[in-house]
Amino acid sequence: MQRNERIEYSLFGEKKEGGGAGINFKKYEDIPVEKSGNDIPEGINTFDDLKNLGIHEVVASNIELAGYTVPTPVQKHSIPTVMAGRDIMSCAQTGSGKTAAFLIPTISRMLKEGVPPIPKPEPGQGYRRQMFYPVSLVLSPTRELATQIYKEAGKFTYRTGLRPVVVYGGQQAREQLRELERGVEILVATPGRLKDFIDRRRISLQIVQYLTFDEADRMLDMGFEPQIRYIVEQCDMPDRDGRITLMFSATFPNEIQRLARDFLHDYIFLTVGRVGSTTDFITQKVEYANDRDKRDLLLRILPDCDGLTLIFVETKRGADQLEWWLNEDCQIQATSIHGDRSQQERERALDVFRNGQCPVLVATDVASRGLDINNVMWVINYDLPSNIDDYVHRIGRTGRCGKTGTAISFVNEKNKNILRDLRDILSEAKQEVPGWFEKFVSQSSRYGGGGRRSGGRFGGRDYRKESGSGFGQRQERWRNGGGERRGGYDR
Repeated sequence: MQRNERIEYSLFGEKKEGGGAGINFKKYEDIPVEKSGNDIPEGINTFDDLKNLGIHEVVASNIELAGYTVPTPVQKHSIPTVMAGRDIMSCAQTGSGKTAAFLIPTISRMLKEGVPPIPKPEPGQGYRRQMFYPVSLVLSPTRELATQIYKEAGKFTYRTGLRPVVVYGGQQAREQLRELERGVEILVATPGRLKDFIDRRRISLQIVQYLTFDEADRMLDMGFEPQIRYIVEQCDMPDRDGRITLMFSATFPNEIQRLARDFLHDYIFLTVGRVGSTTDFITQKVEYANDRDKRDLLLRILPDCDGLTLIFVETKRGADQLEWWLNEDCQIQATSIHGDRSQQERERALDVFRNGQCPVLVATDVASRGLDINNVMWVINYDLPSNIDDYVHRIGRTGRCGKTGTAISFVNEKNKNILRDLRDILSEAKQEVPGWFEKFVSQSSRYGGGGRRSGGRFGGRDYRKESGSGFGQRQERWRNGGGERRGGYDR
């Protein structure tokens, strides 16, 4: 297929010298990577190394068009693993390039191996509406993340003949069915809308060869588990031996790992950096503020926020009120996003935030997982979340792909449940822990506050090592500066 400059501009934007400008790749060289499993494929150092692994030439060209010059640690190890046909559970810090880490190898394999034929209707079935048969299924917890993955898939499928489609709730099903009618090889979906289409007998998972969970910890959390198990285990999807299954997330609690075992076969477990912690690219600060003083403190901080600023609040009402106050009383261009907004309103808010028309975005946690918004320089936790996992995902909206950012959290007595975990996160990331905050944490712990992190909530190690399940494992520890293995050992 011939190249088309108009299409390339719409997909990849303006061509920039150096491709990866603004990303500090040198900082990635010291990030530790651990892999465990059987017969672990070797990692790569450059995207050129993928040629030795047989990457499809069009995908290699699209990597270059997308401006990818140096693979991130999760890409260095995930891409070869998937290209080798292995299942993977990849636990990497947010903003580390996970989306490309699963799209690049799955698309390349689909092109190299070919798309299986669509099954013919069985005799005697009679007339039925058109059924759609994706080959690769990517499950996402939110419509915003699903849309983002779909856009990235559009880049890597350019000139391949493969067609990505995204389906999610909040939009008319009729429009999404029209898109499916135009063809679908890669389906990006939220669980609810996918289950709806399966129940209507409009989508079949019969020829799915690649199943990907993005933000897998949230996907398999209690609220999503019944839908996920229905889709994976009770429909017509091939079992785990008949497909390649990929799980990506920033945290993998042990209880989630146990659930993941049901979906994965002889998988490689990959951890990049301090799992469940935060990147070294984010400066984290804490400020004490009673609820009544938060607006005054915010107004003192915002003039120094030279770039896109994301403010997290606890409730939808709080988001609306803070947005109104910033615009009407402070003359600060702000917009907001939360679960009660229509899909069109959410997309509009994200667009004006991304392009800088409204440099302040007020959000509930609906926006905290997976969204890749370039150039977010500041994250302000106006209201702290109730658990440390959500804190990690929230502040991960800045400091992405080697860029630097700042996260400021307002704390008070209402945040007892998270204080100890927050102090531990700051200490691990070698951030300043003010003396007043240490004292505040100690006092809160004395009266029943603290956290739940000590129970292994983050899942920084392969669960199979702790379960004594007869897993014949081998583990490798890497430093990414040269991709050289520094030593292998069993635990």
